Amino acid sequence: MFITGFPTGALACNCYVIAPHEGADAVIIDPGQRASRPLQQILDRHRLTPAAVLLTHGHLDHMWSAQKVADTYGCPVYIHPDDRAMLTDPIMDLGVAGKAQSLLLGVGKRAVAAFFTEPRQVVELTGDGELLDLGGIPVTVDHTPGHTPGSVVFRVGAHERSDGGISPASAFTGDTLFKGAIGRSDLLGSSGRQLLTSIVTKLLVLDDDTVVLPGHGEKSTIGLERRTNPFLEGLRL
Repeated sequence: MFITGFPTGALACNCYVIAPHEGADAVIIDPGQRASRPLQQILDRHRLTPAAVLLTHGHLDHMWSAQKVADTYGCPVYIHPDDRAMLTDPIMDLGVAGKAQSLLLGVGKRAVAAFFTEPRQVVELTGDGELLDLGGIPVTVDHTPGHTPGSVVFRVGAHERSDGGISPASAFTGDTLFKGAIGRSDLLGSSGRQLLTSIVTKLLVLDDDTVVLPGHGEKSTIGLERRTNPFLEGLRL
């Protein structure tokens, strides 16, 4: 299994590329702002052909380049139906207070929306625990609402390395769980209760050696977050 990632854009959203091996089909997760050029370099260097774009949720920093990447390579974008509207309105759930702020947001929303259209191929993720087979890569989808209604985590299982060793399973957690932190739940459409429930029921039940590959920042493991994440005090299983 080939897994690599790089930060994109002003908010340093992590874009990931996974493939069974070099010269194979690949899956792209969360292609953010200015992702196209470094992504192209990775694909060319490792002779990879995109089979799908997966979005952990619909926020602007995670889906900025999704339409461009998907339509360029002729592959579909997968997103939870509760976040699909954000493909054309990626700041729809930003909450503000006051008339002046609302007016500014309305102008900003119209300006941003003018740059975004749905990809030609959109596939809605249909079920919690859904198993996707994308380019020979089995990917499990966990619905993890809280940061947004349609937030999901993508999981790939343990796999054999080229040196004969075994790499642990990985969870691409988007903005649900970070190293030492959790996602925001103060935006319109978010829910702190749902976010913590998602983390407890979908992530803390995973093996300790499961690698956490978040939407921002450094990687971690489920075991490390279970032991040290201050936001999970009292929630550990």
